[in-house]
Amino acid sequence: MAAELMSGRIAQMERTTSESQVRVRMNLDGTGTSNINTTVPFYDHMLTALAKHSLIDLDIEAEGDTHIDVHHTVEDTAIVLGEVLRTALGDKRGIRRFGEATVPLDEALAHAVVDVSGRPYLVHSGEPEGQQYHLIGGHFTGSMTRHVFEAVTYHAGICLHMRVLGGRDPHHIVEAQFKAFARALREAVESDPRTDDIPSTKGAL
Repeated sequence: MAAELMSGRIAQMERTTSESQVRVRMNLDGTGTSNINTTVPFYDHMLTALAKHSLIDLDIEAEGDTHIDVHHTVEDTAIVLGEVLRTALGDKRGIRRFGEATVPLDEALAHAVVDVSGRPYLVHSGEPEGQQYHLIGGHFTGSMTRHVFEAVTYHAGICLHMRVLGGRDPHHIVEAQFKAFARALREAVESDPRTDDIPSTKGAL
C-alpha cells in the first residue's frame, strides 16, 4: 500500500506483512509532538527524539514478530517512515533542501548532513568497533542503527551523510545520531522564505 497525502504536508501509511504491522502518520509542519509505540522501548525513545528535535509530528504504531527478533519491526517501521516522509514532501517546492547538524550527547558527538535530493544514498561511518554488537535496552542491537538510516533514506529518496565523531557509551552513540539526523532534517524540509521554486537546476527533485 502506498503512502497517502492527507492535506498540506501531512501523510500517512499502513503496511502489513507476515512479519509486522506498521502505521505511520506524519505532519512536517508540526511542533515535534509524538505518539509512538513500536513495542521496542529503546526504538520508541529514538523516534520520540527524532520527532522532538525535527519539529515533525509523528504517530507510529507497530507490532511484529519480536519473539523472533526486533529486526523486522524496527526495519519495517523505518521503511514506512521513509515512504511517508517522501509523500509528505510532495514536489519539494519551496523547501531548503539541505540541512546540517552536529549534536553532542555527553561524550558522544554525531554529525549529519541531509540532501532532499530524490536520490537515496547513505554514508554511515565512525561508530567504534563493537558498537554493532551491543544490545541496548535489552532489545535494540547496535547494528540496527545503520539499518534504520538505510531504510529511511532509500524509501524517502534522501541523501544522508552520518558520521560519529566520538563516543563511548552505546546508548549515547545511537541517540546522538538520531538527534543530529532530526536537526539536519528539520532544516532541510523547512520552507525557504526567499523562494517558492523547486530547489534544483533540473526543475525537479
